[in-house]
Amino acid sequence: MRQLFYTMLFLPLMTWGQTFNISGKIAFRQSNEPITNGIIALQGTKFQSQVQPNGNFTLTAIPQGKYVLIAFAENAKTYFQEIELNKDLFLNIVLESFENEIEAITVQAEKERLLGLTRLQNVENFGIYESKKNEVIEIGNLTANFATNNARQIFSRITGLNIWESDQAGLQLGIGGRGLNPNRTSNFNVRQNGYDISADALGYPESYYTPPVEALERIEIVRGAASLQYGTQFGGMLNFKFKRGSEKKIELTSRQSVGSWGFWSAFNSAGGTIGKLNYYAYYLYKTGKGYRPNSAFNYHNFYTSLEYAFSKKFSATWQFTKMQYLAQQPGGLTDKNFEENPRQSLRERNWFCVDWNLLALLFTYKLNDNSQINIRNFGLLAQRLALGNLERANVADFGKERTLIAGKFQNFGSEIRFLHHYKVSNQKHTILLGARIYQGNSTAQQGFGTNSSDANFTFLNPDDVEDSNYRFPNTNYSFFAENIFQINDKWSITPGIRYENIQTFAEGYYKRYVKDGAGNIIVQDKISENLARKRGFVFAGVGVSYKMKPQAEIYANFSQNYRAINFTDLRINNPNLRIDANIQDEKGFTADVGLRGKSYDFFNYEITLFYLSYKGKIGQVLRTDSVLFNDYRFRTNVSDARNIGVEAFGEISLLPLVGKENSAWKWAIFGNFAFIDARYVHTQESSIRNRKVEMVPPITLRVGNTLQYKNFSTTLQYAYTAEHFSDATNTRRTASAIEGIIPAYSVVDLSFSYTWRFLRAEFSVNNLLNEKYFTRRAEGYPGPGIIPADGRGFYGTLQVKW
Repeated sequence: MRQLFYTMLFLPLMTWGQTFNISGKIAFRQSNEPITNGIIALQGTKFQSQVQPNGNFTLTAIPQGKYVLIAFAENAKTYFQEIELNKDLFLNIVLESFENEIEAITVQAEKERLLGLTRLQNVENFGIYESKKNEVIEIGNLTANFATNNARQIFSRITGLNIWESDQAGLQLGIGGRGLNPNRTSNFNVRQNGYDISADALGYPESYYTPPVEALERIEIVRGAASLQYGTQFGGMLNFKFKRGSEKKIELTSRQSVGSWGFWSAFNSAGGTIGKLNYYAYYLYKTGKGYRPNSAFNYHNFYTSLEYAFSKKFSATWQFTKMQYLAQQPGGLTDKNFEENPRQSLRERNWFCVDWNLLALLFTYKLNDNSQINIRNFGLLAQRLALGNLERANVADFGKERTLIAGKFQNFGSEIRFLHHYKVSNQKHTILLGARIYQGNSTAQQGFGTNSSDANFTFLNPDDVEDSNYRFPNTNYSFFAENIFQINDKWSITPGIRYENIQTFAEGYYKRYVKDGAGNIIVQDKISENLARKRGFVFAGVGVSYKMKPQAEIYANFSQNYRAINFTDLRINNPNLRIDANIQDEKGFTADVGLRGKSYDFFNYEITLFYLSYKGKIGQVLRTDSVLFNDYRFRTNVSDARNIGVEAFGEISLLPLVGKENSAWKWAIFGNFAFIDARYVHTQESSIRNRKVEMVPPITLRVGNTLQYKNFSTTLQYAYTAEHFSDATNTRRTASAIEGIIPAYSVVDLSFSYTWRFLRAEFSVNNLLNEKYFTRRAEGYPGPGIIPADGRGFYGTLQVKW
């Protein structure tokens, strides 16, 4: 708690400048009657005001500069106006009534987004979220280190997450929720703008590409109940929603960031609207030397989106994403190495390279006032290359041929969604129907690379690699339906059902070697395989919601889950990891009961109880080699498991409590707490019976406060993660460090931002108290062994926007 005490000692800097007021009157165009229930706001700022009963409004103490003024009101279309504020303004605003129910829902969703509220609407963007646990991170409302994609800061308000920290620049995201493994976020269905971005959604659902926070508008998270709409992942759905182009013809943004250990990032974007075309594009380059030796990286990312409105009913969007990076990997450490010096590196010949190409074509068509169709077509052409010494950290690197693992991913998917609103007995109901087809074709090769130290991703024997060579085709067809039945103004029931047909194949060979005590090969076998697994199944769920008052809701839901085995569960050669040949798919369910809402417009809260059940959970147990007596991880259906927990979040604005809600000052504090008890049950294996599930911190706590004065903002936050295990047998320490305890750790971060006209300056200190800690033990890349987290780092950003 020492760090938590220190956080109370920091006071933010203050900046003073000339300010102006905006006042005026707002009315309906058709009737010229004053609007009495509207809201006026400046986009991307905290300045907003409730319209008075006579239609008048006032915004006070606003710094000089250019803004986009937004006006909201019930039964009215959203109003936008660009203004340049260098004196007091008086405005007469007129709003037009919307024409149909669908438009009303769209406007309400836009209001929530622009005013920075933190949950999805019951119906939004062709998804149903009634009675589901969901959270939204509004990027524009954060003061954090965007340049490094710092997940600890970005996801600080999301409950129950275990976050892995493996690189300085946030090249890869590793988060797991409710006790699920964080490895490359593989237990979430990961999307951008509504479509898949992982390597292979069924066979290899790992995300080597993470969208940069600087290009995002928001991040949406829906927990396990999302399985009915988004597929079979136990963790739920994670969606990165990119920015759209400005309402102006062109808007340019340039962000230049520098930081510790040679870090440099250059983010440049352009966006705008020309007639019926909205466009947005960016290019991002990052480079750095890294916290440890042998950690240098070079990263390139390009994205473009073209959205054309052919008519009021029909629009089409084309999007392309390109990401490529090369990173040297310093390898893992033993416990003794880490205690002596967490910054040391025992490997200098390990490299990792990723090339990601993602294309999407999206269509939306409004059939009538109550019905719409959305089609999402997407394809991926990508590869990842891992090169280096896979031996454990307590074995020296003698410069022999390195192991090269090459994976290529080619997949295509298409989803169609039909959303319809209808009335029965004067109550509004909503139905969502969907279908998906997905075809993946991945390859994996493993063999000898060169014995040099450079990033030479070439097999010594490409026609007959030494370890394995496989092709993993798979096909998935699915259909789903969900319906919101609005019983009355307070009660709703949302049942859903999904059918999945999954076909996975493995075609190729692997080689098996028998060695003598000196490590010489005495027997070599080449074993060909042609495996096929085909299954079709139906799973279902139901949610119930009771709205006690407009800003408070009790909800509950139950959803079945299913997770297909990955192709890495079928075959991979790793001296530290072995796979059970009879490994099976995982089944189970997720159940939630929660209370959420707002109180007096200054307190935002949610508390959730959850139960996650696994049948035949895939995990890793510690085994000992019978020949050389080395420890290794054995991956199999280790046991049934159950995760029980409580998640709680609260955020309170302090100044309204003392009657200062119209002050230029804003001060909010938040707290995010989760307790999880995850254990293996119903097993005959005594080594894991009633043991704790690996990668599950029993307690996570994140607290922070944000203080804002006009255009200056600062956030100070504290994160605590309790001690937890890295394998199912709950081993506390091994010589190789592949298994062992992950000790409890606490991290403090501090961030500042200041905006003046077209300039914005940001400054962050990551790991303010220079905590020495680690979040994971790896059995392969980027280890094996302990992967230390970064020490104290300083970062600064200058943004120009015009």
